[in-house]
Amino acid sequence: MAAWPPTMPAAELLRAWLQALAHERRLSPHTVRAYRHTGQTFLAHLRQVLGEEPEARHLAGLTAADVRGYLAARRMRGLGNRGVARALSALRSFARFLGRRSGLQMSAVLRIEAPRLPRAVPRPLAADDARALAETAGHAPIPWIAARDTAVLLLLYGAGLRIAEALALDGGVWPLAQTLRVRGKGGRMRTVAILPVVAQAVARYVDLCPFAPQRGAPLFRGAKGGPLSADVVRRAVRQARVRLGLPETATPHALRHSFASHLLARGADLRAIQELLGHARLSSTQIYTEVDARHLLDVHRSTHPRG
Repeated sequence: MAAWPPTMPAAELLRAWLQALAHERRLSPHTVRAYRHTGQTFLAHLRQVLGEEPEARHLAGLTAADVRGYLAARRMRGLGNRGVARALSALRSFARFLGRRSGLQMSAVLRIEAPRLPRAVPRPLAADDARALAETAGHAPIPWIAARDTAVLLLLYGAGLRIAEALALDGGVWPLAQTLRVRGKGGRMRTVAILPVVAQAVARYVDLCPFAPQRGAPLFRGAKGGPLSADVVRRAVRQARVRLGLPETATPHALRHSFASHLLARGADLRAIQELLGHARLSSTQIYTEVDARHLLDVHRSTHPRG
C-alpha cells in the first residue's frame, strides 16, 4: 500500500477514485456522474475555505466541523435530506477508497451521521399502465426509433432490467435466446428470462433499424448510429405519460419496479425475484413485500363495506 505524498493535489485523488468507480467497481455512468459532482463541489468548498488548492494533507486533517460546513453550504443551495444523505454517501466512498489505497484517513467523514430518511417504497404501475407506457412511448415519427423505444421499455418491464443494463447490451446478444446474461451493478452477472413479447419487440426493432447488430457495438442505437442515451428514453417516457395521464412517478425505473411487484403479486418466490433483479442483498428485494401489502390495503379501503 503506497502512501500518496502530502502535497498531492486532491483533484488527482478524486480522479483516481472516479476511475476506480467506473472501471473496477463498474458503477453506472449515472452514479459516477453524481459522485463526480459531489467530489467536485466538496473540493471547491475546501478551496474557498482554505484559500488554496486542497491537497492530500488537507483531506487527512479534515474535522467533523469541516464536513458539516460543506453539507450546510449544500443545504443553503436547496439540497434536502435525501440529497445530503447521497452526498455524504459519496464522500464516505471517497474516504474508504483513500484509506484502502494509501492509508490516508478521512475519519471525520466516516463519523458524520446521515439524516434520517423515511424508507422509500417503490411506486409500480398497474399492469395495463405499464404496457401502455411502453407502447405509447414508441410513437416516434421514425418507425425504427419508435420500435427501439418500445423494445427498450419492454426489456425493463418484461425482464426487470435497469435502463443502463438495457442500453449496455452488445449487438452480439442478437438473436435473443430464451434467457439473457446481463451485467449489473458492481459487475455482477445474472440470467434473466426473455418473454416472447419482449423478443418480438426487439426483433421488430432489429428488422427496422438501419444499423445491423454487430458484436462490439451497442444493440440499441441513437438516431445517428451511436450509443443510445438514457435521457432520450426518459424523454420519450415523459411525453408518453403526459398523453396517458400517468403521474410523474411513471418513469423507466418504475417499469422495473412494476416487473418485481407484479411477479410478487402472482406468487413468485422472493429469492427468485432477487436473482432476476440482480440485488446483492435480499433486504433490497423485501421492500416489494411492503408494496404488495400497501396495494392490498388500498383495495380493502376502496371495496370493504362500511355498514
